[in-house]
Amino acid sequence: MAKKTLIISQNFYPEIGSAGNRIKNIYKQLNGKVGKVNVLTTSPTYPNRNIYDDKQFWDDESLNHDHDNVTRIKVSNKKYSSSIINRLFYYLEITFKMILFILKDKNTYDIVFVSSPPIFIGFVGLIAKRRYRAKLITDIRDLWPESLKGVGVFNYPFILYIFGLLEKLLYKASDEIIVNSKGFIEHIQKKANPEKEKITHIPNAALEEEIYSIAKEPDEFRVIYAGNIGLAQDEKILMALARNLTNYNIQLTIIGYGYNRQLLEKKVKEYGLKNVQFIKPKTRKHTLELIRQHDIGIVTLNDKEVFDTVLPGKVIDYMTCGVPIVASVSGFSKEVIQKAEAGYVSDSKNADEMTDKILHLYNNPIEKDRLSMNAISYVRTHYRWESNIESLIGLINRHSIKKENEG
Repeated sequence: MAKKTLIISQNFYPEIGSAGNRIKNIYKQLNGKVGKVNVLTTSPTYPNRNIYDDKQFWDDESLNHDHDNVTRIKVSNKKYSSSIINRLFYYLEITFKMILFILKDKNTYDIVFVSSPPIFIGFVGLIAKRRYRAKLITDIRDLWPESLKGVGVFNYPFILYIFGLLEKLLYKASDEIIVNSKGFIEHIQKKANPEKEKITHIPNAALEEEIYSIAKEPDEFRVIYAGNIGLAQDEKILMALARNLTNYNIQLTIIGYGYNRQLLEKKVKEYGLKNVQFIKPKTRKHTLELIRQHDIGIVTLNDKEVFDTVLPGKVIDYMTCGVPIVASVSGFSKEVIQKAEAGYVSDSKNADEMTDKILHLYNNPIEKDRLSMNAISYVRTHYRWESNIESLIGLINRHSIKKENEG
């Protein structure tokens, strides 16, 4: 009997960012390899619904016409709000509409694959598991509500307590747990005490066709920051770094979006920094092309314990493009960068030390090339979708057989 899998995720193509790209690749890599795969998602809204009026983001014709397998829930909220309270109502609307769809759905599934955060989508996965009598594979991309505490903008202890109970319930009800960062494993084990074999690490990754660098012309030395400028990222260090780099006539390109982008733009104008260029969000393909035209990629994270567990998608993207990294991070991100020998990490987490490391690479092109080659090699070995998807295919096949035997 052919296996049927339902992927449930708020984020999906054509949304930019790590979450949408992750689920898009999981869907495309699974389709045809584990039987029929369907997706339940929303209309694209992250980081802003309006950007998807631009046809450049709809650049995958195979998905543009995939109406039979991809169901999109329409959301009446017109904006992915920066207000955490408004965003909670946005999440609740999505949750309610997805649950209604599942309760009315006539399809049957062997496997439900649900991706969280937000934790509410995990709750949809719990309902889907019961409704379809399916095995549940939960994909954890971030620790929620721990990340809410980390950014310090949501201080409602009772609500956080409820979220924590829901998080624990989700872990316990899952037949398998997927994590995109090894840093999450210890937290999950402490929270719900699942069997160690129940947790599998499948990181964000790159396609083989994306993994290459270009021979950059040795004219202008350029540094790039690509991705979210939100509450988890340390925009103060980024701003201080921009001011430092102007003293050396080094250009900083920021392809950013998120909560603090406008604040950063305002400060750059106030200080009259001519070396900083802001670029509007681009498709993944165009973003990777821009990254390859730079000499160094910047990563920053706030100094909170919860962020020691994460691996920002931009770390993988820079390495995919053979661009050495200079970072202000700790924990798992620091471990990956140093193990790959793909860049330098500021131990003091300040802009002056990061500037020194950038200048070191500016003055040592041979070292920069060594880090670039290390990055490419490490991604190809550890962060390639074509290889990493095999773990998920194995889990789906094993649980499909188990469910068939139970039936």
